[in-house]
Amino acid sequence: MVVPKPPNKKQSESGKDSSLSFMNLSDTIKHLNYDKSSSSTDAVILFEPGESDPLLSNRASTGKDAGRPAEPLCSMVLQILVPFLLAGLGTVSAGMLLDVVQSWDVFLDVTELFILIPAVLGMKGNLEMTLASRLSTAVNAGKMETSKEKWELILGNLALKQLQATLLGLLASFLAILLGWMAEGELSLKHVVLLCSTSVSTAFVASLLQGVIMVGVIIGCKRMNINPDNVATPMAASFGDLITLSLLACFSHWFYSFMDFYSYVLYLVNLSFICLIPVWVSVSSKHPASLILLRTGWEPIVTAMVISSMGGLILDKTVSNQNLSGVLLYAPVINGVGGNLVSIQSSRISTNLHLNFPPGELPEERRGCFNPCRIFFGPGANHQSARVLLLLVLPGQLLFLFTIYLMKGGLAVPSLLLTLFYLSAALLQVFLLLCLADCMVHRLWRRGKDPDSYAIPYLTALGDLLGTALTSLAVFLLWCIGDAGGL
Repeated sequence: MVVPKPPNKKQSESGKDSSLSFMNLSDTIKHLNYDKSSSSTDAVILFEPGESDPLLSNRASTGKDAGRPAEPLCSMVLQILVPFLLAGLGTVSAGMLLDVVQSWDVFLDVTELFILIPAVLGMKGNLEMTLASRLSTAVNAGKMETSKEKWELILGNLALKQLQATLLGLLASFLAILLGWMAEGELSLKHVVLLCSTSVSTAFVASLLQGVIMVGVIIGCKRMNINPDNVATPMAASFGDLITLSLLACFSHWFYSFMDFYSYVLYLVNLSFICLIPVWVSVSSKHPASLILLRTGWEPIVTAMVISSMGGLILDKTVSNQNLSGVLLYAPVINGVGGNLVSIQSSRISTNLHLNFPPGELPEERRGCFNPCRIFFGPGANHQSARVLLLLVLPGQLLFLFTIYLMKGGLAVPSLLLTLFYLSAALLQVFLLLCLADCMVHRLWRRGKDPDSYAIPYLTALGDLLGTALTSLAVFLLWCIGDAGGL
């Protein structure tokens, strides 16, 4: 009996290997008898079970990328530009909404909601964008060809995502309560219950709505022969911020209105969502690959939630100064745009690695020391996309600033200094995120971890933290020099 050997890089790139594991030797022989074009008995190096196996059960190098035509620059720019603009308009609308609701009684009384906002909005990076990245890789790797494959992946993902949304909603409320108590030195039981009810309700409903939309986008991209890596992740966040923030504002206002008279309703809400947890565990555990993520995929999303909550603490402390409250208008925009752009790059790099290299093996150019310049000036398609994404920052943010000005009725003209400070913060944020994405995705791949499940939560959470910190710093500097900036 011939034992299949691991693929080398040359074989992986040539597209001639037959991808099955050592555990399925008999299936390998059947596959080789069926596919006469295969010239080797190569097997695939799978992700280590103890690390983080992806939802796709067999996602190592298939060599399919070798036969795919090069992506034209014009096509890539158009595919990125349209969802980028839609996502930007969504974040602008979220910023305008946040600027309005900050004066509501519930936000004035329960200030911990400002800590909760970045964490809940950041769930799109933890859940929706991660889902989009995994399904995009599945489409490009040919793992959604049959109806059975497609719906097993979709149902396993959605059930897992609802479970994660429920638990992350509870965690986000606990972090907001803890950070608020550390900052203020006092804690109210009513506020605790309201924060928990608001966070879980918002996370659950927003996750369900956006998950269904995301599945539709992925299937639509596949049918229209559009690369979902360029479209799916920004579309996941196009109106995600607006939907999530609207739900958070409505739920918090609704719960606050009867908190004093019908407080038992808040307890029932929390109990109802907690009772659904066994249902989601049961459904997601029926799919073998989602069962693996159910066991091992919590580290990135929990860590990302903590990072986003730190950004929320910065936002809360900034808003506490009335002179700096204008940061609420711009923070969702810079956070959303930065997260959208870096998620595209992360998804593209991850797909390229999945299609061309076995886990643990890196491209030749990435085996030396890390060089930020190489990210933007290399010859590959991902280097080209990094340049495109960085060049989109300034014109895109200028357009969004102008949109904010129009939506405010043309009453507050952004000053030259505000524009300069804001654009500098946005450009620095995206530059740092693209560098982090290139380094993080390749390091995760070298360690045998799936970047689709790990990278995007970390990157979007860091984008929220960097965006909030840099925007708060810009507004603070404008206040120090006496420039209102049209805030």
